[in-house]
Amino acid sequence: MLRITELSCGPVQGPEIPPRQKEGLPLPPSAQRPIVIWNLTRRCNLHCLHCYSQSQDRAYADELTTDEGKRLIADLARYKIPVLILSGGDPLYREDLYTLADYARDIGVRCALSTNGTLIDATAAKRLRRSGIIYVGVSLDGIGQVHDRFRGMQGSFALALQGLRHSRDEGMKVGIRTALCRRILPDLPAIFDMAERENLDRLYFSHLVYAGRGVGLINDDLSPQEQQGALDYLMQRAEDFHRRGVKIEVTTGNNDADGVYLYLKMRRSDPARAQSVFRLLQRQGGNSSGTSLGNIDSLGNVHADPFWSHYSFGNVRERSFGAIWEDTTDPVMRALKDRSQAIKGRCARCPYLELCGGNSRVRAEATTGDSWASDPGCYLSDEELGILSDGKEESRASTPFSVRH
Repeated sequence: MLRITELSCGPVQGPEIPPRQKEGLPLPPSAQRPIVIWNLTRRCNLHCLHCYSQSQDRAYADELTTDEGKRLIADLARYKIPVLILSGGDPLYREDLYTLADYARDIGVRCALSTNGTLIDATAAKRLRRSGIIYVGVSLDGIGQVHDRFRGMQGSFALALQGLRHSRDEGMKVGIRTALCRRILPDLPAIFDMAERENLDRLYFSHLVYAGRGVGLINDDLSPQEQQGALDYLMQRAEDFHRRGVKIEVTTGNNDADGVYLYLKMRRSDPARAQSVFRLLQRQGGNSSGTSLGNIDSLGNVHADPFWSHYSFGNVRERSFGAIWEDTTDPVMRALKDRSQAIKGRCARCPYLELCGGNSRVRAEATTGDSWASDPGCYLSDEELGILSDGKEESRASTPFSVRH
């Protein structure tokens, strides 16, 4: 996750994820305990166009039981992970959600919730707050009918907004996650306006990853020109919030080219601050899949991130999470821990590889069949990056960036 507000305007307090190290400089990504996303269930009442798990509204067999879930939480506590994000499907379909969250609270594991928001009524919000949930992230992909069409259920926007309000009113930190793609770009101004009106804590804009049903959205992804226009707009609104004292953090995810773009843009306008930004991005190391971010699916399989569900490092029913996570005899885990030896093509020649970490390996594999090829999601040109082109990079059609005012 890239903190646009912090990098552009100065530090703000983040509601969901704690600092990577309480004192001193952050640890290198390979030495950090990972934030873990646990998909409690695959079941979901929506049918989202970009769903990486291709969830449906039905029961799924062999998901971790309550007792297995408690053992997993205890294991993660011993491993000292910083945060456990409870996700899905939609985690509110687990009848034992509050039991698991209560257990995590009681043994000192900090939990956040990732949900579509439609199932959070006033009672659910109270129970989440009592269970110690520190942050509720709700998916909102556009306003009104734009969201409803994207999420596959009429009325889902109103229900999600209601879930946000119930969570906020219970005193929990709240934010929204929005997919950055062409059909949602025109709603960006309205999304920012709504966030300020609803007194939210965070806006998180996620670039598309070509996994699950998201493979069908490749042609809806942004052109390089649109990507840069969108980032310019996010930075502009983040700076406006900061200038007016509006405490809403603006962040992006799933495309670490954003950090490089922000640095290069700042290098032209504020060289001194640009150097500080460079050092921070350098310490963070870019894409965190398999290093400071991990995923456990509803069956207990461990993945580099939620989008890489087709490759498992092992199962927590058989080994502890820590043993799986630190086992570099697995060739993929070993490569993720030291990507400079695995990355190929244009990404390998890029002078900013240490800032982005090679970006999304899932996008690379989905488009080339090779997990270590160049990520097509990088929207910066060879000229901008200062590298020589090998003549093999395929550019996407450019469409002018526009937003609905």
